[in-house]
Amino acid sequence: MDYGGVLTDGPELLDIPRRARAAGVRTALLSDAHQVPDGCADLFDVVVLGAAAGARKPDPEAFRRVAALLELAPEQCVVVDDLPVNVRGARAAGAVTIRHEDPGTTVAELEILLDLES
Repeated sequence: MDYGGVLTDGPELLDIPRRARAAGVRTALLSDAHQVPDGCADLFDVVVLGAAAGARKPDPEAFRRVAALLELAPEQCVVVDDLPVNVRGARAAGAVTIRHEDPGTTVAELEILLDLES
C-alpha cells in the first residue's frame, strides 16, 4: 500500500492492514514519503520509504524488491496506489493492482482479493 493519498484517505483504509495481518496476509508499505507515523508503520510487516529498496516507484524493480522482502513473487501481491503511473509500474512488475480513488471501493476490492470478512 501507499501512504500519502491512500492510507491518509480515511480510517477504514488504515484498518485494512490490521485485518489482512489478522488473516495471515503479509503486508508492506511502499511510499515515497520520508517518514510515516509510527502507528501507521507498525501496521505493516515491511516498510520501505523513498529509495530504501534501491529503486523508487514507479520503477517495477521497486515493487519486485518489496515483494522479495515479503518473500513473495510479485504475482502474489496486491498493490494499492492512487497514482496511475505507480499502478502501471506495479502491474509491469507482475502485481495485481488497485488504483485507489475512493475508500469504499478500495476497501471492497481488497476484501474480495484478500478474502477478508466484510
